Amino acid sequence: MAKTGTTTQGLRAAIERSGYYPALVAEAVEAAVGGEPVMSYLVHQETTFDSNEVRRHVTVLVLTENRFIVSHTDEQAADGTSPSPYATTSTESVKIDRISSVVLSRVVANPEAYTPGTLPREVVLTIGWGAVSRIDLEPAACGDPNCDADHGYTGSSTADDLSLRVSEAGDGPDTVRQTLAFAQALSEATAATAR
Repeated sequence: MAKTGTTTQGLRAAIERSGYYPALVAEAVEAAVGGEPVMSYLVHQETTFDSNEVRRHVTVLVLTENRFIVSHTDEQAADGTSPSPYATTSTESVKIDRISSVVLSRVVANPEAYTPGTLPREVVLTIGWGAVSRIDLEPAACGDPNCDADHGYTGSSTADDLSLRVSEAGDGPDTVRQTLAFAQALSEATAATAR
C-alpha cells in the first residue's frame, strides 16, 4: 500500500491507513519532519516471506522544501536480545542538494504498442545521496587468451542508498501512480537546487 500527497495531515492519515504500527511510525516521521511543511510524501508498506515467517515493513519518504526524509520500520520476532517481538524504526534526513541521483525504472508490457500516459506495470525508484555505495569488482584481463599475468581488478561503484519497487499486480495501480508522482516531485526539487 502506498499513499502520496502534500500535507502534514495527509501524511499522518496515510500512515494511519497503512495500519502498520501507525503511532510508532507517525511519531518517528513527525519528529524528523519537525515544523517544515510537507511538499510530497509516499507511504509504502511491504510484506515479505522469509523462510516460514511473514515479515512486514513500511518505508515513508517525505519531501520538504529543504530535505528528503526516509523512515523505515521493521518488525522482528523474539530473539536472543528480546523475549518479545519488537519493531525497529530509523529515520534519515538528507539535504536536497546532497541527492546525487533519482532513478526511475519503468517496466511496460508490449512496448511496441505503448501509448503515452499508459501506466507501467512496475516501477523501481532508486535514490542516491552517497551514504551507501556498492562496489562490483572482477579480475581485469587483456586481449591475449594465453596471458596469465595479473592485471589487477576492474569494476564499478554504484550509489544505492534506497531502492523501492512497486508493481501494479502486487501493490495496485494507485501505488504505481503515487510512486511516479513522488519521483517527479523529488526530481523537480533536486533540479531546482542545481540551478
